[in-house]
Amino acid sequence: MKLDTYIVQNKLEKFYLAAIKEYEKRLTRYSKAQLHLLKNREQLSAKLSGNSFTLLLTPSEHPISSGSFADKINTWGISGTSQVAFIIGTDFPQTHERLTLSQRDMEPGLQATILFEQLYRAYRIIHNHPYHK
Repeated sequence: MKLDTYIVQNKLEKFYLAAIKEYEKRLTRYSKAQLHLLKNREQLSAKLSGNSFTLLLTPSEHPISSGSFADKINTWGISGTSQVAFIIGTDFPQTHERLTLSQRDMEPGLQATILFEQLYRAYRIIHNHPYHK
């Protein structure tokens, strides 16, 4: 499965980029996860393919648990969903679903870092691997 994360923001702090790169590396054994920084919403529209299942990350009172997120990813894999796009930092009307990882409103770099960590955790749960080594 290809997991693309799109952030509408010119740049992120280096420590966020380093953490995301580490999780991208860890995720290679399970799927292809990649971060894309975009300057505006028009670029986002151009980048999203019609085949992608799109999710908008938003804060709400009911964040998804790690187990439920793992179930969701597993269901996508079983159903043949090959491309998933996570959108951070802008409201985008053409999304299939909204996803909440935290009740708090966070800056896009922190949201992306948490998303990549949760993707890694979800795959560890799916494959019955311990999260900590």
